[in-house]
Amino acid sequence: MSHETHTLRVEGMTCASCTARIERTLSREPGVTGARANLMTASVTVDGAANPVALAQRIEAAGFTAATETTQLSISGMTCATCVGRVERVLAKVPGVIEATVNLAAESATIKHYAVAGLGQTFVTAVKSAGYEARIVTETSRDDLAERREAEQDKLARAVLLAAVLTTPVFILEMGGHAVPAFHHWLNHTFGQFPIWVVQFVLTTAVLFGPGLRFFRAGVPALLHGAPDMNSLVVLGSSAAWGFSTVATFAPGLLPEGTQAVYFEAAAIIVTLILLGRWLESRAKGRTGAAIARLVGLQAKSAFVTRDGVTSEVPIAELVVGDLLTLKPGERVAVDGVVETGTSWLDESMISGEPIPVEKSPGDELTGGTVNGTSALTYRATRVGADTVLAQIIRLVEQAQGAKLPIQALVDQVTRVFVPVVMGVALLTFLVWFFIGPAPQLSHALIAAVAVLIIACPCAMGLATPTSIMVGTGRAAEMGVLFRRGDALQALQGVSVVAFDKTGTLTEGRPDLVAVHPAGGFDADTALALAAAAETQSEHPIGGAIVRAATEQGLTIATPSDVNSITGFGLQAMVEGQRVLIGAARLMDREGIALGDLPELADSHAAKGETPLYVAVDGKAAALLIVADRIKPTTPPAIKALHELGVQVAMITGDARATAQAIAAELGIDHVVAEVLPDGKVAAIESLREGGRKVAFVGDGINDAPALAAADVGLAIGTGTDVAVEAAEVVLMSGDLRGVVNALHLSRRVLRNIRQNLFWAFAYNAALIPVAAGVLYPAFGITLSPILGAGAMALSSIFVLTNALRLKALRPVMEGSA
Repeated sequence: MSHETHTLRVEGMTCASCTARIERTLSREPGVTGARANLMTASVTVDGAANPVALAQRIEAAGFTAATETTQLSISGMTCATCVGRVERVLAKVPGVIEATVNLAAESATIKHYAVAGLGQTFVTAVKSAGYEARIVTETSRDDLAERREAEQDKLARAVLLAAVLTTPVFILEMGGHAVPAFHHWLNHTFGQFPIWVVQFVLTTAVLFGPGLRFFRAGVPALLHGAPDMNSLVVLGSSAAWGFSTVATFAPGLLPEGTQAVYFEAAAIIVTLILLGRWLESRAKGRTGAAIARLVGLQAKSAFVTRDGVTSEVPIAELVVGDLLTLKPGERVAVDGVVETGTSWLDESMISGEPIPVEKSPGDELTGGTVNGTSALTYRATRVGADTVLAQIIRLVEQAQGAKLPIQALVDQVTRVFVPVVMGVALLTFLVWFFIGPAPQLSHALIAAVAVLIIACPCAMGLATPTSIMVGTGRAAEMGVLFRRGDALQALQGVSVVAFDKTGTLTEGRPDLVAVHPAGGFDADTALALAAAAETQSEHPIGGAIVRAATEQGLTIATPSDVNSITGFGLQAMVEGQRVLIGAARLMDREGIALGDLPELADSHAAKGETPLYVAVDGKAAALLIVADRIKPTTPPAIKALHELGVQVAMITGDARATAQAIAAELGIDHVVAEVLPDGKVAAIESLREGGRKVAFVGDGINDAPALAAADVGLAIGTGTDVAVEAAEVVLMSGDLRGVVNALHLSRRVLRNIRQNLFWAFAYNAALIPVAAGVLYPAFGITLSPILGAGAMALSSIFVLTNALRLKALRPVMEGSA
């Protein structure tokens, strides 16, 4: 049995009980090994070899709707009706397809299918297997999802307004009479009690079965399936108040003497307040996904493409690898590519977090979504569609936002039994009040039971974790930190040691000339120019560093002759009639060149891990050149900031121990694991774990991949190799180590936010359900009105969402990487 993962969009989930029911239902499907429903993204991810159609049927049997969408393909190569039939058959066989229609004249296919992530590319592959070429033209996009959410908000707003208009007279008629006795007497004298109750009945019925019908449509099937949810509680509570009041109005003889009272206002206000809460919740949910919306907004809609010598504007979905595109000043780069002609400066802050524009010239890579400066470019597309860097970033953020953290395990256990337990508590409350409560027992019992049903709020528990994750990971993406796995958020906040690979992580990853010490009457520029001339033909990285330094300083570099590499020693060359030697001390010793005080300087630099090279001209020492893998300028402040966060810092390096210790002392590193071979980093991480410490590893190279995977949390420098990125749970897009500090700080803040939400959700229910049941009545005479319960329930979800949204204002603890 092959392992697969399907993500389906689900409509109708409203609380944590819904997600638990879907997970239980799908887990019973043959071949399914795991199911994770997410209330915030309205989706469920299923692991195992299961057919999406069967999964959709299971979802709908549980009382929910498996969302569908339509994908359109542009197909080339079809010539007759037989081709049409063949393409339709291969598309119909793709798991998840409901209907496939192929149009020969339009050379297109329209496929209606369940909203399974990644299905579009499967269609393209299926058509290609039949011998035709296909390209996705339109696919239900995130824009459509945003439009649906906006439409749902509008629908809720209209429902709230209508419910409020209908409820207001009911409230005035009933509560106005209680608040102002004269008003009550006037109403009864003028209209009589029965007509007033009939008016309340009509208006309340309109509220319950008009705007409030959504609760019945979701709650009643849930009850019938034996899996009650939040909607079921609202239905039971409002129906009990409405049903009792209806009997009291039209058949009062069926009720015990003295209990004939109506609670229409409670039923109507409960529905109105909960609808108001749902509307506010819907608006807040939309804001939690703002980061994804901003990322999607970075995508260009079209691009100018030159094909067969003709330039035309083409939708981005129709671009293919190899297309030649024109980029005008101020435009967004449509897809990833390589510059063919032109030079310009581009704003790459969406990738790096750095606001400084980057120069691009022929041969340089462009990233889709970045913004061109003031010059035009042409570039060749290298990655399109889902393969672009921006698409991958969006996908990573979505995956992280849909994750479940270990901290949610307790929530899941509670929400599985929460609603049935609340119903049991409500029944027990009714019985206790009915048999031992004060007169009129039936009225008191009904009010208390309804209050328990209404005040219980599994929604707050279900929203506590995913809202914080959505906002937190979205804010992290804006700061240049991508969480490839949501659970890395929780793991990272518990880290006590951050281990860095030295080369390319703490350092620039390439040799640079860091010092020139002239000797023998030569000035530094002259000695460097002669050395650079001798090294122009060298392929050694150190030679490249010398040439690069001379070029950056604007020195004139002559053309050398008679260049000879002396294996194990260095090289010699003739430069403008002068014999130039470059190499280690042993070359100078072999040639009998006196070095004076230079060896002492060389030893002091070597102790710091730097490489000394001597330059001699015509038999005389001319300079000591110092080459080193330069420490990144952001490394020292990042290490200092980690210490301030209470985290120890370790360095893993292949350098000699003495050299490594010297670098560690300079940077303030706590632990040094030196003389490590490329395959020894995993063992080094295990040694740092001694004493039960949690270790995060930061690296960038292919040889870092095992260590990234072995650490409790792996953080990859995004400018490094793809292999390293794939092995890590967290990706730092800019290559800036300040991102490590920001990621750690953010994870702590997000987990603190989640704990605040969970405390509120559990404390709210633990405190107010007993109050609603009447535990304070014997001692203090306090009971809780169902109306207050409805308001409190709505506010509890709003509190959780609002608290999570505070994370949007989170600032980087170290500015510059955001």
